[in-house]
Amino acid sequence: MGTPQWAPRDRVRGVDARIEQVVTSGTVTLDDTEYDVENNTYLVGDDDEVIVIDPAYDAEAILKEVGEREVMAVILTDGNEHHLNAVLEVAAAGEEDEENWAPIALHRGDRLLWRDYFGRLAKNEEDEDDAKALRSLEPDIWLEDGGVFEIAGSALEIVHTPGHTPGSVCLISEQLGVLFSGDTLHRGRPGSIGGVYEDLRKQLNSIGALLTPLPKDLRVLPGQGEETTVGDEDARWESWGALAQEGDDD
Repeated sequence: MGTPQWAPRDRVRGVDARIEQVVTSGTVTLDDTEYDVENNTYLVGDDDEVIVIDPAYDAEAILKEVGEREVMAVILTDGNEHHLNAVLEVAAAGEEDEENWAPIALHRGDRLLWRDYFGRLAKNEEDEDDAKALRSLEPDIWLEDGGVFEIAGSALEIVHTPGHTPGSVCLISEQLGVLFSGDTLHRGRPGSIGGVYEDLRKQLNSIGALLTPLPKDLRVLPGQGEETTVGDEDARWESWGALAQEGDDD
């Protein structure tokens, strides 16, 4: 389980944020098929507070990396189940009083994925009050394109990138020189679970619109796998159209 740290190439005065990574693994079930997934969770913050991006599977490992710092928000780049199965525990961060939990943020386009996941949990809950609470659970923040989160002198701007899921988003930090691409974009390919694409044409359009205006040396930290750069992925983007064509021919 790796926890490398990155700093921006040219640290901006007043920016104290750093990025830490926790890698966890588990399974995701899509259309009754189970896939093995290795997930990258990112912590953005300083010695006092952090934002957690895409917690998955192992809340204990993620909270160990958080340590004594305050979790200011938990941001989900999509609503697939591997981004939901640890989210409540990470948001709680050991706090019993729900009023002290960190807000959970998700794009409204993935509300059905959220409700389906917690609805399934409710069906397996023996205590009716707990089941009712799970069924009524909603994210605290609905992400919107252009929205901004601030942490330790840095800003994380939300970009809506539908395709992988209807509510997929990426986050850009100019100060830190990074793009958190979630499962919209992985190194060398469009992001996917087990090579399965929900709406590849829409996803490719989102990736193209996302990458074109960005600096080519901007670092890309994906939801799965190794980091890459905007330039490397932009150069590959056009060739991915063949994947969409193959899907049309099936």
